[in-house]
Amino acid sequence: MASRELLPADRRPLWLSDLVAELLPRMDTVSFPQKKLIAWFQKHQRDLPWRVRRAPYSTWISEIMLQQTQVQQVVPYYHRFMERFPNIRSLAKATILEVLKVWEGMGYYSRARNLHQAAQIIVGRFAGKIPVDLQKLNELPGIGRSTAGAILSLAYNQPYAILDGNIRRVLIRFFNINQDSEKTTTIKKLWSLSQNILPLQNAGLFNEALMELGALICTPKNPACSPCPLNRRCAGFSSGCPEALPVKKQKKPIPHFDVTAAVIQNGKKILITQRPEKGLLGGLWEFPGGKKEAGESLEQCLKREIQEELNIEIRVGDRFMQVRHAYTHFKITLHCFFCRKLKGRILPLGVKDFRWVYPDELEKFPFPRADQKVIEFLEKRNTLDV
Repeated sequence: MASRELLPADRRPLWLSDLVAELLPRMDTVSFPQKKLIAWFQKHQRDLPWRVRRAPYSTWISEIMLQQTQVQQVVPYYHRFMERFPNIRSLAKATILEVLKVWEGMGYYSRARNLHQAAQIIVGRFAGKIPVDLQKLNELPGIGRSTAGAILSLAYNQPYAILDGNIRRVLIRFFNINQDSEKTTTIKKLWSLSQNILPLQNAGLFNEALMELGALICTPKNPACSPCPLNRRCAGFSSGCPEALPVKKQKKPIPHFDVTAAVIQNGKKILITQRPEKGLLGGLWEFPGGKKEAGESLEQCLKREIQEELNIEIRVGDRFMQVRHAYTHFKITLHCFFCRKLKGRILPLGVKDFRWVYPDELEKFPFPRADQKVIEFLEKRNTLDV
């Protein structure tokens, strides 16, 4: 009879080695209380709008919104977005300006651009239906392995794992993984575990329960271990210090930058510029300006930036406000000045586009949050002077 033993590692084909590596963790994994977790979820789950009816489109939209934004902030944006774009075809037909305007204020605008682009691909290539295929989903802009797994499991109930921040934290504590949570080897191990504990039936319900547990019980700080349905088998709870997990590298200090912005006036109109499509805040409109360099005064910075971006010289007037704003990896203080154009023909050298607009037209354009505060000031002031 032929031997059933695996070939030595150095004699296995590459595909077989990958398969063995994927299967080996499943041979010694601690059993997971799936039914107990699902029962807890059915009793304690939050009433969220995207859970009313699990459809592929609404699942996709909500998962993208939840990637970088807390639930309570997402809910009103989700309602507005679904009201304005109730299906994929309406999203695909919209202009990117319309999409960004509805998204305005939620941040991480590449998510909105990717949604718009993916909707157009889905309409053009898949007749308006979100693919029921992991590889095809992964090829769409903004959809990675975890988001694809969420769509396939939550909307189609297919047995695909998810590894969002909540699930990652639950698994690290449950299996007491004392490794750097950001390392590639750790993430690979977590993917293997998340797929391993996934039930073949009710995969979507299980994934949603696991995410909800991380959001409500197994929180980053002060986890509520006593009412947790997993506590009897949780190795992190047994260790006596679950809050010490996940292990993370010490964060570097967040840098701060001084940034200037010019409210350039021409009669009753104001000059606004559109940022390039790629990069931070891509495609949004703003009051032109930029980051102060070492040795520059704020006024010198603003003159240089306007020259580099728009090919014009300006007279810098009074600084009328400062706006402090924090992004994920840095903070800024936005210094805002009233300005006048002196000479030169405006050319979009460092911007995508520019417009002269009346103050009451500003609401038609999507602006970053810091610039929205400038608009609020201008609306209250109701007059423009240098």
